[in-house]
Amino acid sequence: MPEYQQTYDSKRVITTGAGSMRFLNRLVVPLTKLGLGLLGSRVLSVRGRKSGEWRSTPVSLIVLEGQRYLVAPRGHTQWVRNLRATPEARLQLGRTTETFRAEEIPDADKTEVLRRYVKLWSMELKTFFDGDVTKNSPDEVLHHIAPGVPVFAIHPA
Repeated sequence: MPEYQQTYDSKRVITTGAGSMRFLNRLVVPLTKLGLGLLGSRVLSVRGRKSGEWRSTPVSLIVLEGQRYLVAPRGHTQWVRNLRATPEARLQLGRTTETFRAEEIPDADKTEVLRRYVKLWSMELKTFFDGDVTKNSPDEVLHHIAPGVPVFAIHPA
């Protein structure tokens, strides 16, 4: 079994990122709100589980066999916890905002979605996975990281 730099469990949260990722997020949100989604980027709005106020963050929408998914490469972050508490949320691209219902995917069923994510976003893998994952990682690696990378299926509200 390979040696991993991170622990991939239900407590995994990456709160810091490379300066380039912070810059990219500041760029992606306004572009997405203008309707220019970068590789499927959207602005996700979820209700705060304590405040009830809407909170927004950029996310990557993954499409696999016609089903849409949200992947949380930073782990069990605030938006993930909020979406678990209130699974109805919104995705925005330009002037179009869609309301949806999220369903969390069990770890055993994440492999193909994670594979699609790492191939699509291979340029940011080191930021979130410290070299533990590559675009050519075998199924065993994707199974290992699955508990630390929440995935949600998107369904019409």
